[in-house]
Amino acid sequence: MKSTFSILYYLKRNGQKANGNMPIMGRITVNGTAAQFAAKVEIKPDYWNVKAGKAIGRAVEVHEVNNVLDSIKGTMTKIYRNLQERESNVTPERIKNIFFGTEVKGQMLLELFKKHNEDIHKLLGISKSIVCYEKYELTRKRLTDFLREEYRVSDISLKEINYEFITDFEAYLRGVCRCGANTTAKFLQRFKSIILIARNNGWIYHDPFANYKIRFQKADRGYLTQEELEAILKKEFSVKRLEQVRDIFIFSCFCGLAYVDVKNLKESNIRTSFDSNLWIMGKREKTGVSFNIPLLEVPKMIVEKYKGTLPNSHVLPVLSNQKMNAYLKEIADVCGVDKNLTFHLARHTFATTTTLAKGVPIETVSKMLGHTNIQTTQIYARVINAKISHDMAILAEKLRGMETKYAINQ
Repeated sequence: MKSTFSILYYLKRNGQKANGNMPIMGRITVNGTAAQFAAKVEIKPDYWNVKAGKAIGRAVEVHEVNNVLDSIKGTMTKIYRNLQERESNVTPERIKNIFFGTEVKGQMLLELFKKHNEDIHKLLGISKSIVCYEKYELTRKRLTDFLREEYRVSDISLKEINYEFITDFEAYLRGVCRCGANTTAKFLQRFKSIILIARNNGWIYHDPFANYKIRFQKADRGYLTQEELEAILKKEFSVKRLEQVRDIFIFSCFCGLAYVDVKNLKESNIRTSFDSNLWIMGKREKTGVSFNIPLLEVPKMIVEKYKGTLPNSHVLPVLSNQKMNAYLKEIADVCGVDKNLTFHLARHTFATTTTLAKGVPIETVSKMLGHTNIQTTQIYARVINAKISHDMAILAEKLRGMETKYAINQ
């Protein structure tokens, strides 16, 4: 659709001055939308031609006024054409503000990011989690470092962000920050959400991500085999801190809770359910989704071991995630487990070795993990040799005796 643009001048007849002059007003119209402005010149009404929208006659002031009006129209027309080349939605108010130098400074990326994160912080414990806030804060920090190191600026206008900026940021994350493909994709996802806010507010009219595809690689999530799990479970530690970290890690291997949910676990989260057995009940800190997990014998023994020894009714003596992971590296060495042992590996182990490999239906595992989409759980549904052996043993038992019904030529 072709854009329409015009500027019309007229007299402000209710503003006549003592000398008889009237102020000249202007009206910018773009696609039927108008904005008025004062031309800041005046003239006697006898010299004004309403139809032509300008002054007429041979008086000196007529020539001077028309020169001013022509200059204003020429400059505003140039502003309109420049805006039309860059943006899809040009407004008369925008043209007026640029001409008079009153346009509000363009929204800046990091300013918007900071405001967004402050809004998340206000909702902590209501609809947002500390994990969500920290991830957005880390993304803002990565962008801050990127702008400083690669662009030599402290911030950048949202209007300057384009496809090249995104690919440069991706290269920075992969090269300088040494982020993996999926970690990089997560950073870009959060960056894109800020750009979406800017578009929805009308601060930018183009989408720099329009031709950019955020790509995730299928990840083979680590887990402990049954043998590795038992090696850690049976190990006797002479150092108390390693014993405690082992206990908490094993607890998660048998219930699938993430670090923050184990850390926040209180006695009130463990209660008798409809089947007269103890269950772990609560909501995931990350998503707010409820989880309900039967308390198996091994984690039950761990709960009893620390019962009544901790303040504020906490169930387990959980250290910081950083310390837990550092001690788990020691535990892996002591137990001869040749894997990068982290606390989150316990959740993967629960999904894979403790449940799916032993025939627990994926729908049940998904519910216990607190997933909102079963596709998330399917990431864990790897086919491991133990599961193949288990399933084929069941099949062999069902087929037993059938070989006698067939004549097999030797």
